[in-house]
Amino acid sequence: MVRKVDHIGVAVKNLDEALNFYENILGLKAAGKEVVEEQKVTVAFLPVGDSEVELLESTQEDGPIAKFIEKNGEGVQHIAYKVDNIEEAIAEMKEKGIRMIDEKPRYGAGGARIAFCHPKSTFGVLIELTERN
Repeated sequence: MVRKVDHIGVAVKNLDEALNFYENILGLKAAGKEVVEEQKVTVAFLPVGDSEVELLESTQEDGPIAKFIEKNGEGVQHIAYKVDNIEEAIAEMKEKGIRMIDEKPRYGAGGARIAFCHPKSTFGVLIELTERN
């Protein structure tokens, strides 16, 4: 079902400051910024080999990333795994007893179709399943 680690999501308070670190210290290059209204975030993807780091900054004080940072501080927020068919992946996870946050796919950054697994079913890790072309 899983093809590869698609990206690692990192929650940050200030996207520009984080980009400065990733670009000027680590030498990565962002592939641009995107606002994802549904998720209440501004994101930047930084390719690393055949995976990416996704930096996420909340656009609203009540957004999920703002709440995550308030509770946990900045840092790794989720790991995304690439799947070929998101509907089949959701069905398979449910059949195997995994609790899903998203029963149906929704749209994420870069036009991806995504669904999150509840961390109580995945050993405390927020897992995103992602289908993108």
